[in-house]
Amino acid sequence: MELFFLCIKIFLARILDVSIGTIRTMLMVKGKTFIMVVLAFLEVFIWFLIAREALVTNVKSIFIPISYSLGYATGTLIGSFLANTFIKGIVGVQVVVEKENKALLNDVRKHNFAVSVVDLKDDYKGSKRDMLYFQINNRNLKKLISLIKRHDPNAFIVVNETKTVQNGFIK
Repeated sequence: MELFFLCIKIFLARILDVSIGTIRTMLMVKGKTFIMVVLAFLEVFIWFLIAREALVTNVKSIFIPISYSLGYATGTLIGSFLANTFIKGIVGVQVVVEKENKALLNDVRKHNFAVSVVDLKDDYKGSKRDMLYFQINNRNLKKLISLIKRHDPNAFIVVNETKTVQNGFIK
């Protein structure tokens, strides 16, 4: 019974510290320094306490490292989900579409997405295309991609994390 409770304790603590670490990493990329430092302290504090307990216990069992590893894997999954759900971010979306796709432009603007359009010329094929530029809240990415794919299933779409935006309209 002691082994069972130790394994559960290790598993849950690893979920907590790895989730914090995953969120901390995503905040670091976004330049959120103060909260990142606080989370780093909590992450390592929890990790130290549970690693020490796992290493100095008199109980010897393969289930201890298994619990430790499963907690790490589960913490990575949960931390990623939490970060993607709750951390607000902006992404840049570049879309290459067939020229004169007015229906697409009208549809994305109708859904309150700001878009900039750049004329492109394909020197290889000689065809003309448009590149659409968007800066949007990451929570709206699926909606935007769905709108684009509805009008042009072959659209070439590139999404990048944006660190800073000045001026303009972000949905």
